[in-house]
Amino acid sequence: MDTLAQLRAGRLAGAQRLALSCGLTEFPREIFALADSLEVLDLSGNALDALPDDLERLQKLRVLFCSNNRFTALPESIGQCTRLDIVGFKANRIRTVPSSALAPSLRWLILSDNEIETMPASVGACTRMQKLMLAGNRLSALPDSMASLQNLELLRISANAFKTLPPWLLSLPRLSWVAVGGNPFCEPSEHDVASSTAIAHVDWRRLKLGAKLGEGASGVIYQAALGSNDGDDGAGIARTESVAVKLFKGAVTSDGWPHSEMAASLAAGSHPNLVSAQGQITGHPDGTHGLLMALVDPAFRNLAGPPSFDSCTRDIYPPDARWSPPAARRMAHGIALAMAHLHAQGILHGDLYAHNILCDADGKALLGDFGAAAMTGNLDPVQAVALQRLEVRAFGCLLEELAVGCDATGPLSAALQGLAASCLQLDVTARPTFSELEAALARANA
Repeated sequence: MDTLAQLRAGRLAGAQRLALSCGLTEFPREIFALADSLEVLDLSGNALDALPDDLERLQKLRVLFCSNNRFTALPESIGQCTRLDIVGFKANRIRTVPSSALAPSLRWLILSDNEIETMPASVGACTRMQKLMLAGNRLSALPDSMASLQNLELLRISANAFKTLPPWLLSLPRLSWVAVGGNPFCEPSEHDVASSTAIAHVDWRRLKLGAKLGEGASGVIYQAALGSNDGDDGAGIARTESVAVKLFKGAVTSDGWPHSEMAASLAAGSHPNLVSAQGQITGHPDGTHGLLMALVDPAFRNLAGPPSFDSCTRDIYPPDARWSPPAARRMAHGIALAMAHLHAQGILHGDLYAHNILCDADGKALLGDFGAAAMTGNLDPVQAVALQRLEVRAFGCLLEELAVGCDATGPLSAALQGLAASCLQLDVTARPTFSELEAALARANA
């Protein structure tokens, strides 16, 4: 983290990146001394409520982050920065998004966890847009101009006030990762509620937390010891010594509400290719919600890392990521089985990415992270199927990546690429279902 003192002393001359988090209440004018070089500016975690009208003087600025500040309106001066690629104003107090604040150059816009009720029609002019994150606002509609966002691949509108799904959304040709949970139109149905109440309830007193295994936007995962079942919960959970526990943070995330994730995790049930929830934790002394899950064998590793600024929507694989053709086919087949299962249960995953997949050396794959998941039980069946076909495109991206990681000239790689092409068709209605994809991958191994 850079310091304001360094900036004012001129010791950051020529810097391409600058990050200041030091209780700022005003934009430091000294930043303009970097106008000829600065490309990434991060002012998150301050107390700012305005940016200067002449922000465009930062002529090379590509990335601007001002999350966790006190903005009540997206600054109009942002729209004058013609090279801006990524803008993030998460967790402010933004109620107003002026038409002029959206630069047409934008490729990635983050406005999650604010108080926005309407988006301007000018967002439709941002035709380069690939990622748009609006979760945790007060939106009940989106402008029809957004139908022109033909390059949009990821959309987060969960935890808002949508009573209906924007119809144009279902035909966007490249949309692949969609989070819609926590809206009135996809509240859990009576069947979903009945299913979740049938899940085992595990008393917090039976658990002893161990090492922290990981942390995401919605919660923290721990290794834990589960005491023997004395029958007091009537759940019939098998005696297990080592388990995993996910404790939710409770605040809205970039993907939506943690309670939407928990509902989908519970409704998903058990499947050999899912990181499945085994029970719901009750009786936490702080009222914290949690899930009991099987402890994943340490032989499993994340297939890839999340996207970077440059890749935007595509995961980052290690340079040496390689797998045998049989392992690639097994991974693809396992994930297709998991997704077919979820869709049959009326669940959208919303985030089908390699970085949410665990795999072992033999290609056994486990799909996890239900942070962007949603239930489709209350949706019109035609809309539910259309949303499922959007997720098929995400699977097409995964198949492309798996094909690159195995023998690019082999028959299996060609088969994976062929299936990927069918998943990536611009006509959403022409894409296969996951049941059809699973069957095709099973034949590929025959």
